[in-house]
Amino acid sequence: MSIKKNVQFYIYIAYFFTGLILLFGIAMGTVQFTRMSKIILAQADSSYSLIGNEVASNVKDIYEPVKNQTEILAQSHPISGKNLNERLAHVNYLAKSIISVKSATSAYVGFADGEFFLLRQYAKSNGNNEVFKAPEKTAWIVQSTSLETGKMLEHVVYLDDRLNEISRQQIPLRNYDPRQRGWYENAMKNPDMANVSEPYYFFTTGQIGVTYAQKIVGVDAVVGIDIELPTIHETIKNSSVTPSTSIALIDRKGQLLAWKNGKQATYKPQIVTKLDGTQSMPTLAEQDAPVLNKVRELTGSAGSISQTLDVMGQTWATYQANIQIPGGQDLHILIASPHHELLADVIKMRQQTIMLFLVMLVIGVGVTIYFSRLASKPLKQLNDEASKIARFDFQSPINIQSRIREIADLTHSMRGMKATIRSFIDIAGSLASETNYDKLLARVLKEMSEITDAKSGILYLYQPQDQSMQVVQVYVDHQVLESDAQRIAMDDEEHPVIQACKSRSSICQLQVADLPRFFSALPATNHVTTLIAIPLKDRNNILVGAIALVIDDADIDPGRQAMAEAVSGAAAIAIENQRLIQEQKALLEAFIQLIASAIDAKSPYTGGHCQRVPVLTKLLAQAACKETEGTFAGFQLNDAEWEELHIAAWLHDCGKVTTPEYIVDKATKLETLYDRIHEIRMRFEVLKRDAQIDYWQAVANDSAGNDAAELKKKLDDTIAQLDSDFAFLAECNEGGEFMAPDKIARIQGIAGRQWLRTLSDRIGISHDEKERKNRTTEPALPVQEQLLSDKTEHIFTRSPRDTIAADNPWGFKVKVPQHLYNRGEVYNLTVARGTLSEEERYKINEHMIQTIMMLEKLPFPRHLAKVPEIAGGHHEKMDGTGYPKRLTGADMSIPARMMAIADIFEALTAADRPYKKGKTLSEAIKIMSFMKKDQHIDAELFALFLRSGAYLEYGKIFMNPEQIDEFDIRAYL
Repeated sequence: MSIKKNVQFYIYIAYFFTGLILLFGIAMGTVQFTRMSKIILAQADSSYSLIGNEVASNVKDIYEPVKNQTEILAQSHPISGKNLNERLAHVNYLAKSIISVKSATSAYVGFADGEFFLLRQYAKSNGNNEVFKAPEKTAWIVQSTSLETGKMLEHVVYLDDRLNEISRQQIPLRNYDPRQRGWYENAMKNPDMANVSEPYYFFTTGQIGVTYAQKIVGVDAVVGIDIELPTIHETIKNSSVTPSTSIALIDRKGQLLAWKNGKQATYKPQIVTKLDGTQSMPTLAEQDAPVLNKVRELTGSAGSISQTLDVMGQTWATYQANIQIPGGQDLHILIASPHHELLADVIKMRQQTIMLFLVMLVIGVGVTIYFSRLASKPLKQLNDEASKIARFDFQSPINIQSRIREIADLTHSMRGMKATIRSFIDIAGSLASETNYDKLLARVLKEMSEITDAKSGILYLYQPQDQSMQVVQVYVDHQVLESDAQRIAMDDEEHPVIQACKSRSSICQLQVADLPRFFSALPATNHVTTLIAIPLKDRNNILVGAIALVIDDADIDPGRQAMAEAVSGAAAIAIENQRLIQEQKALLEAFIQLIASAIDAKSPYTGGHCQRVPVLTKLLAQAACKETEGTFAGFQLNDAEWEELHIAAWLHDCGKVTTPEYIVDKATKLETLYDRIHEIRMRFEVLKRDAQIDYWQAVANDSAGNDAAELKKKLDDTIAQLDSDFAFLAECNEGGEFMAPDKIARIQGIAGRQWLRTLSDRIGISHDEKERKNRTTEPALPVQEQLLSDKTEHIFTRSPRDTIAADNPWGFKVKVPQHLYNRGEVYNLTVARGTLSEEERYKINEHMIQTIMMLEKLPFPRHLAKVPEIAGGHHEKMDGTGYPKRLTGADMSIPARMMAIADIFEALTAADRPYKKGKTLSEAIKIMSFMKKDQHIDAELFALFLRSGAYLEYGKIFMNPEQIDEFDIRAYL
């Protein structure tokens, strides 16, 4: 118990010190942040006062000198003279006034008669470049409106820095009357002092500013000096406490003279025309400045005010104060800064303090945890081991040491659990990965024997046909042996294995005499042994088999028995899966061979072709796999690829099921379902009868008998010619290597003969034939017809279903005849070679198209995916002239090229074809050598075919002895 208290104490101390450090840090941080915030806010108030005083001083520095200079100019008439030239002589007075006042941009005099004289310092005024387009070296600009010879004239004069004239321009008179300007009117109303105007647009430059103006003493004129508002804006441009600080300078009406809104673009003063036509500067209330407007609402009667406001979800420090303007109304300055910027340094310091505190906290917690984990380390290791088990990581054993008894016991239990789970997963994985059925059975028996530490064992498989358990494997002396021991009938109630199969796994004692009685396949012993009988049942609880394990020990470890029972379920499923796979493969194999046999049995012209080609293909593939050098040194086939080649070879001509038998078996040119030469023979018989009838009619009409001999000769000549012509047609019908042009001409000549048909050929026939005949109008009977003809009804049209498009998805590149069939008699008799017309030859070759289309529709598993390619390429040629895809050798796989050689060799040497005699070995090889030279077959595979002796091995199995002759293969290598 003391050890448990110590472990809990360390954990408790860790929590206690962690909480204490955390509480101390929070308290210190709160106090420090509060005090520093107050200090910073107090400094902000001080900064606001300084900014306010500075702005007030700057504004006075702008206004005061201008006011004083205006009063000085008003005391002395600065511009005298009656015209422009006389007034230019006194321009230096105005120039000195502008130079002496930094904020002044221009000085001018407005006369009571409407004349006007203005001097502008070119460098100070904004917008001069665009308005005046002054010449180079211009320093001063004079704008003058003067009365010359009773007429008002307006001039612009450009002066250099020494007030020397550069150029002068007379410009069109503008509607500018100084007497109508506000500054003139205010000065006349208050002649004793300098008056400052409200902001307005300057007439010439378009800039906004204010004007100080005063009536000149003793003269009916007003002198004025301009100040542009951008100059006033400069007073607050660089005044800021934080980046987001807002500062505004407004007059008594709230009009904005200068405004800096944090990080936003600089405010540009402008006059706003209202709906009533009056003009004024924008007011602060019209701007997006909620904080400054809130500050303005709190304006006091006098002095400055500092306050804290909450606006827009933020806390702001604010300041406001009045600025006195000489000769005018007071201005008002407003300042606002967000707290989070004012306190940025404090917040940063707080964050640094927090980080330092966290570092110290982590260090303190780390030290505390280090000592507390000394006691909990074994538990952590056990937790890690449990996580490894959850991730199925069984690589390392569990080696954890602890002085705590409970932890030590838990370690021992987890070590056993890990070993058991690992063993189970390894066994289940090995059983599931085994694809060889016999090896799987052996592995099941061996694994179960080793789990239970059995000395021997027997594996039974249930045979539902005869209701028995068949012995298939025996385990003795750590080896698995096959056995054909006697079966156990399921009705043998005394046998312990049968008893287990009808209930569940059982354990029993075997006496010395019981072992040879029940398990004769196992070696006898001279002592009592223990038997574990475990039934093997699949996922549906259906009996698959059973295992009998014989153990020398009298006592059985319950854990081993439980492990064996658990593994038995996985073993039963693995056995059942493999048995199903074997049965499915056997079914597929039988079905494939059924199709091939049906094709071979369909016509004697194919014989056993589909059964022999697979054998020869495999012989050639085995030869390639044995090569250790050369092109095929790296060629190997795994079990899946052998299966793929086997299926492809058996199905390589499966498309022949779609080829009509009468085309495959067509022995003569006129043969369809029957040989139409018989129809033609009957027509010749009719012509012969007609000739005899004509002869006897002529004899009857020749009563004197004068022409009897001539008539008889004519009859004999006609009969002889008809017999000769029919014999010629019968010979042509048999087909041959070549049809000479003279023979074709003779056939066409014979076709020109006519015979008389008196019966309708459109009755008693099939619907399809009647449809073909109805393409033409039936002539009136009797009708003369040609002896041989190519009629419209002989044409079988090709439907879209029988057409192969150029862009077909299979990649076929074949020339499709226009018609499906052409049964024309002349057309077929004049076939140049053999007995097949173009349409019929295409139909024969079409079996390859059908083969590929049929195979590609089948859902082959992934390891059989190349079956269509291998099976469908045996009529392709290396030079790309084959069919149906015109593939070259580079486009074909090696197995497909092998099958092409096997297909040709079998066709040449087959001795069971009724239309030809099988070639000898030498004849077949010679023909294939020519095909090799013409690049019809793969040259390297043909050489391997000869070198390996595959041709001879095949010949000994399938060829007649007289076909196997001697020849030198070196002539073809």
